[in-house]
Amino acid sequence: MRKHLFILLSILALVASCKGRPSTSSEAPEGTPLDSIYCRDPFIVADNATKTYYLYKSSTTPEGLGGVEAFTSKDLKTWSGPERVFTVPEDNFITGRVWAPEVHYYKGAWYLFATINTDRTWAEGIEGWPAFTYRGTQIFRAESPAGPFLPLGKELTTPKEYMALDGTLWVEDGTPYMIFCHEWVQVVDGTFEFMPLKDDLSAAAGDPVTLFSASQADWTTGGSYWTEKDGSKRKSYVSDGNFVYKTKGGELLILWSSFKNGKYCVAISRSASGKLAGPWTCDPEPIFEEDGGHPMVFRDFDGGLNITFHQPNSGHSHPVVLPLEDTGKTLIIKK
Repeated sequence: MRKHLFILLSILALVASCKGRPSTSSEAPEGTPLDSIYCRDPFIVADNATKTYYLYKSSTTPEGLGGVEAFTSKDLKTWSGPERVFTVPEDNFITGRVWAPEVHYYKGAWYLFATINTDRTWAEGIEGWPAFTYRGTQIFRAESPAGPFLPLGKELTTPKEYMALDGTLWVEDGTPYMIFCHEWVQVVDGTFEFMPLKDDLSAAAGDPVTLFSASQADWTTGGSYWTEKDGSKRKSYVSDGNFVYKTKGGELLILWSSFKNGKYCVAISRSASGKLAGPWTCDPEPIFEEDGGHPMVFRDFDGGLNITFHQPNSGHSHPVVLPLEDTGKTLIIKK
């Protein structure tokens, strides 16, 4: 019993470190710098039509409904807001906290990919570990990056029997795909999956396929151990924050995060075929390992390439924006 309790406490601590609890809405004055904004899993959109940057972050209403807020900026340095752009509908399949909101422009509209959580249990889970709860990514639509984002349906886009998170959009040969993480809490060694979507993004159009697992990266040191029924020990590996990018040389990359010696990192995996189907290999070392992660890439209005992620991974996490170099083969962070 003590062993199981210790394992359970270790898992809950790692979950809190990895994701944290989304904050409730708090007004920021004009001219607020990024390091004053509490935000995990930041996502930035550069809207060319209005020359405005949108920074999306999770938020929870006083009634406990999950949602998303957006800060705006003209220069990436000072920000105003936030303004609420989305609230989970009360009649949705699940209505809990939102993680990792992403906004993508696709075929004339803007689409929010939101990971929604609940404490509602659907299976017992691994012996000595928390029960499996409903957690998955769902897609919502708006006419503007300022929202409001409205549902395409009431169900999760990822399979209900998956504890899934961090869904992102990638279009390959005209077909839209969602790439997402299969949560380590359920599968122990977290994986990255992809599945086709219907052309209007309203639902999945096929079953998920595994791209690679977090433990395939030599640099990952993993997290908690637990004991199997046969007495063997296994280690957990977090798969987190995937974002797809194709270099100017045609290399298809996935940026993602996990842990190295207890610190959150940004890493790169690459497809040997240049297609989502892979096969995928993991670069030998992270490109950033100073306790920051959950990356995404965007171009500013001057054409510069940038990466944003949150740092540190605990305490006052805030967005960091750093310039990137696309070498054609890989991405290098300019510090």
